[in-house]
Amino acid sequence: MDLVNESPRVLGNRYEVGDLLGRGGMAEVHLGRDTRLGRTVAIKLLRTDLARDPTFQARFRREAQSAAALNHPAIVAVYDTGEESITEIGGGLVSLPYIVMEHIEGRTLRDVLSEGRPLDVDLALDVTTGVLTALEYSHRIGIVHRDIKPANVMLTPNGDVKVMDFGIARALADASSTMTQTQAVIGTAQYLSPEQARGEQVDTRSDLYSTGCLLFELLTGRPPFVADSPVAVAYQHVREQPPAPSQLARGIPESVDRIVLHSLAKEREARYQSAAEFRSDVEAARGGRQVAAQPVPVATVGDTATQYLGVAGGQGTRAMPPVGGMLGPEGAGGPTTPYDDRYGSYDANRYDDEQRSKRTPWIVAGVVVAVLALVAFLVSQLVGGDPPGSATVTVPSVVGQPQELATTTLEGLKLKVTPVPKVVDDPEDIGRVIDQDPDANATVAENSEVKITVGAEPGTIKVPDVVGDKQADAIAQLQEAGLVLEDVRQETPDEDSRVEPGEVIRTDPEAGEEVERGSKVTIIVASDEIVLGDFSGQTFAEARERLIDLGLTPRQQPRPDDSADEGTVIGQNPRAGTKVSKGQTVTLIVAVAPEPTDEPTEDPEPTDSPQPSSTTTTDPPDNG
Repeated sequence: MDLVNESPRVLGNRYEVGDLLGRGGMAEVHLGRDTRLGRTVAIKLLRTDLARDPTFQARFRREAQSAAALNHPAIVAVYDTGEESITEIGGGLVSLPYIVMEHIEGRTLRDVLSEGRPLDVDLALDVTTGVLTALEYSHRIGIVHRDIKPANVMLTPNGDVKVMDFGIARALADASSTMTQTQAVIGTAQYLSPEQARGEQVDTRSDLYSTGCLLFELLTGRPPFVADSPVAVAYQHVREQPPAPSQLARGIPESVDRIVLHSLAKEREARYQSAAEFRSDVEAARGGRQVAAQPVPVATVGDTATQYLGVAGGQGTRAMPPVGGMLGPEGAGGPTTPYDDRYGSYDANRYDDEQRSKRTPWIVAGVVVAVLALVAFLVSQLVGGDPPGSATVTVPSVVGQPQELATTTLEGLKLKVTPVPKVVDDPEDIGRVIDQDPDANATVAENSEVKITVGAEPGTIKVPDVVGDKQADAIAQLQEAGLVLEDVRQETPDEDSRVEPGEVIRTDPEAGEEVERGSKVTIIVASDEIVLGDFSGQTFAEARERLIDLGLTPRQQPRPDDSADEGTVIGQNPRAGTKVSKGQTVTLIVAVAPEPTDEPTEDPEPTDSPQPSSTTTTDPPDNG
C-alpha cells in the first residue's frame, strides 16, 4: 500500500517520529520525542502495508491494551497509545495505530551473546531472576508473553533487566497457525516450548520453558537445540532431551544443571509451575543453597544415550565426562568454542574413520528413515494441516441473527464473542448482527475472539459511572451500555486519590454525560505511580500511616528545630508533587528539640561606678 506520508513526522500533535530502530513482523519501532514532556520515547507503528487490514489493526490495539496494563520496573513501560489518520496517494484515509513506550538505553541479550562467549554463571542467574520477576508479575494479571528470547530482553548500563514486547507474540500467533507463514515463529523456534511446537494452547508454563532455553544459552553461548531448519529444531523440542549446560561450558554447578533441565521438561506438569517457583531455585543456586529441582534425564552430547543427572557422586549417578573430553581429539587443550562453523551447531564427538566403519549400513539406514518419517510428519502437521493437539473451529455466518442467538451459537463453538454496537437507520437491523469479524467460513483456533457488530437504535444514553472499577469490568459495562471502547490510557493519580493502580480514574466523555448510542469512549486508568502530597505540619505518626496506606515506605530523619512542634514533619524527600512508584521510600524530616548547650557562669550585675572592695577601708579625712 503506497501512502503519501509513510511515516508521519508528528503523531497526536505530540510525538515526533525519528529514526527507525527496528522492524518486526507486524510493526516498526522508531526513536521518538514527546514534545509535551520533553523526553525521548520509542514509538511502535503498525506496518503501513497492514494498516488496511482490520484484523491486524484489532490485534495491534489488543497488544496496546495488554501492554498498557503492565506496570513493573522489569518491563518496558507503555506511556500512551493512539491512532493517526494517514492519506493514501489515491486520497483515501487509513488509520495507523501506534504505541508510545519507554526508550531504554542498553543492549539486548542477543547483542551480548553475539560477541561469541557465554555470560558468567552469577550474571546469567541474575539476568534470569530479572526475567522471572517480570513474568511473575505479568502471569499474576493473566498475561502470557509467548516470545521470551534474547532479543526481547535488554540490559541497561546499570545492570537492570527489561523485558520487551508483551502481547506481540500473541498477536502474531493469531495471524497464522503455521511456522512457515509467521516469520516471528520461525525466528524463535529455538525458544519454543514443546506445546507451542505441537500447536497446542500455551499457558504461563510455556514462558518458563522459553526462559529455561534463555538461561541455557546465557550459560553456554548456544540454545539447547540447534539444527539447520526451524522444523528440525521444533522436532528436537518435542522429542529429544537437551544436554546439561555443564557438558558445554566449564564452571557450571550441578545445581544450575538441575534448574535448567527441570525448566526444560517436555510435559508442562513436570517443569516449574510458576515463575516464583523457578525464581526461588535460581536465587538459591545463586546463594549456594540447596535447590528444589529434582534430578532429571539428560542427553549425552554427541551420543544418543541418556544419563541421569543427580547429585555429584550420589548413588546411581553416572559421572559426567570432563568438559575437555567433549572437545574432540584436541581434548582439554582443544578449541574453547565447540561449534560446527557450518551450521552453528555443537560438534562435540568427532568419530574417526575406524569408528564410522563399525556402523553397519542397515542401522544407519534405519535411523535415517525413522528420523525422516518423524520430520515429515511434523512438517505435514505444521505446514499442511492443523497442529497436533490443537482444536480449530469454522466460524459460521451469524449476520442477520438476533444478538442473543448469535452469541449462543458462537459460544457453543467455544469462541469468545465481543459485541460492538453501531447505530442503524433501518429499524429491522436493531438488535441484529450486521457484520462479523472474522468472516463466515474462516478457520480459527478455539477460544478465538469473534467481533459481532450489532445494530443499535438512534438516540442518546448516559455514560455509565465506572470510576474505581477494574479495567476489564469497566470495558464490559461500557459495551453492555451500547458504547464502544476507543482507547485505554494510563495516568498518574493524585496522592489524595483513593483509586488503586489498574482502576479507572475517569472516562472521556465523563460519567453521566449523554452521548449517541454506539459512541466511542476512552477510559483513563490509574498507573502504578502517584503524585506525592505535602506532609509538612503533620505529625510523623499521621504522615507515616498515610504513606503506608499509599503503598510507600516511610523513613524518619530527625532534625533539630525549635521553630516547630517536636514530632512535626518539616520537610520530605522526594518533594511534594513528585511522581513516585509503589514501594518507594519517602524520607520525612521530623523536628526534634535542639540539644541543650553548657551555660556560662553568671556575671555580676554591672554598676555605673566602681565599688570599693569589701576588704578595703577608707580613713576619714583628717580635719586637724
